[in-house]
Amino acid sequence: MSVVLENEFVTIEVVPEKKTVKHKFHKFIHGEVFRNALLAGRDAFIKNRCTKWLSDDRNNTVLTQEDLEWGKMNWEAELFKAGWKHWALVVPEKAIGQLSMNKLAEHYKSLGLNIQMFSNPDEAAAWLDKQ
Repeated sequence: MSVVLENEFVTIEVVPEKKTVKHKFHKFIHGEVFRNALLAGRDAFIKNRCTKWLSDDRNNTVLTQEDLEWGKMNWEAELFKAGWKHWALVVPEKAIGQLSMNKLAEHYKSLGLNIQMFSNPDEAAAWLDKQ
């Protein structure tokens, strides 16, 4: 496992032997910091020929509409083209964040992504390892 990006908002790691990118949000993240984090993860995903992503969003709240739209336009298509198949999502602790992530998960499910949602990152990682 190697750290791709680490700052006060996020840690992004790649585990090449498991074909997995992992991110952990440390606190509410949005705007340029959020977008740069996703781009760093995307680049590691493509470079290491990953197929899995683990999102630990427990400490985040709700994604802004601008960030959601940016992700759809600048991030998701490249991940799908690179072979994204499985997403383990550790949902935010706050209910508003959970609602936001449920909507996002439904969008990705409609595109054919295999998604499971969790409250525990260890359970999320164990599920992802089996995919």
